[in-house]
Amino acid sequence: MGKKIFGTDGVRGLANGPLTAELALDLGVAAARVLVDRGGYTGQRPLAVVGRDTRISGQFLEHAVVAGLASAGVDVIRLRVLPTPGVAYFTDALGADVGVVISASHNPMPDNGIKFLARGGVKLDDALELRIEELLHTEWDRPTGGEVGRVTPYARTVEEYADHLLRTIDQPLAGLTVVLDCANGAAHEVGPRALVQAGARVIAIGAEPDGLNINDGCGSTHLEPLRRAVLEHGADVGFAVDGDADRCLAVDHLGEVVDGDRIMAVLATSLKETGRLKDDTLVATVMSNLGLVRAMDAAGVRVLQTKVGDRYVLEAMREGGYTLGGEQSGHVIMRDHATTGDGLLTALHVLERMVATGSSLRDLASTMTVFPQVLVNVAGVDRTRADSDPEVLAAVETESAALGDTGRVLLRPSGTEQLVRVMVEAATAAQARAVADRLADVVRARLALG
Repeated sequence: MGKKIFGTDGVRGLANGPLTAELALDLGVAAARVLVDRGGYTGQRPLAVVGRDTRISGQFLEHAVVAGLASAGVDVIRLRVLPTPGVAYFTDALGADVGVVISASHNPMPDNGIKFLARGGVKLDDALELRIEELLHTEWDRPTGGEVGRVTPYARTVEEYADHLLRTIDQPLAGLTVVLDCANGAAHEVGPRALVQAGARVIAIGAEPDGLNINDGCGSTHLEPLRRAVLEHGADVGFAVDGDADRCLAVDHLGEVVDGDRIMAVLATSLKETGRLKDDTLVATVMSNLGLVRAMDAAGVRVLQTKVGDRYVLEAMREGGYTLGGEQSGHVIMRDHATTGDGLLTALHVLERMVATGSSLRDLASTMTVFPQVLVNVAGVDRTRADSDPEVLAAVETESAALGDTGRVLLRPSGTEQLVRVMVEAATAAQARAVADRLADVVRARLALG
């Protein structure tokens, strides 16, 4: 794994490659030690909840993490297969000191990951992750006898999480036919259950996990099966989640994809109309389409843009107390109801808006016009000089000035590779491509390695 094992979303890698049972056990121990070091447990045993997605490797990784936590004196409740936002919900609802998710989200099946949540179901901050890393493989005083942790399965995980989701909407979804692609992942049981209980007629696809087929040609990273099913069944709408169901994309009744930006536009408009959009502000990243900013401006909503990554969206939401944020990828965060992105929650609230307005998703999403967007990855360049090279900066300024209000330019150095991402939005795809290609040429000429 290397010295630094935590990435932007926990520890992730090839299961039984870098991500071994031994590492999972050690992470459980180290996380427990960090909790104990923080104090506050006199007379009360620390508690953890652990959930996973459907990957076959999740079985041995879950047992390893649980063994590590229990060996360090932490009681553990096994939530078994449950979406990431479900684990976050139970971390808070059961008063747990830590939540653990065994999942690699939208990654292919051979990968897996381990993510820790702090009390309240929120992501661990960097300092705590660093402390866990520091304690890996170090000596410690092991509890013995009655001081070791107890491990208990939770009997009503799916039922109670579905009930929680249903409590967030105010009206039934009767009359709607919905296709739900569960990505053969963590939502395969709770997803259809929640929509059916909400009153919708549900056609579930990607809902037969075998441990090997998670995200395999299905879910939010492969929307063609959802499009086909919506058109075949004449459904009102379709939704696709990813393997751990923390993100959601949609397809309207004519088969057109509705991405995270357009979903956020629908939800922001709804929340503003009902007075529930804090400071009339939506939090998104710099990669959100210019069309979202334009549509929200017309609706009287400010768009606060952050760096790319849901952690930055969450940070901005917490700092400002904002209620809605997310990413183009479909990671939508509704802080009145959840501490992280929740694909099923997103779908339910889009459906509720459709019922409340009597409108199709196509009509609701049409308030946002998507600007053509071109992204060019320029490899083999010195990414560290992208923000300082005078000719690169001058070229960006020239192209931005020429686009004016009809488009925008974004140069973003990769955080992990020697490449620079050139993103251009413009009134037409041809114009966006031409501008992106010109800027890419400048970046290659000025920043080439060697």
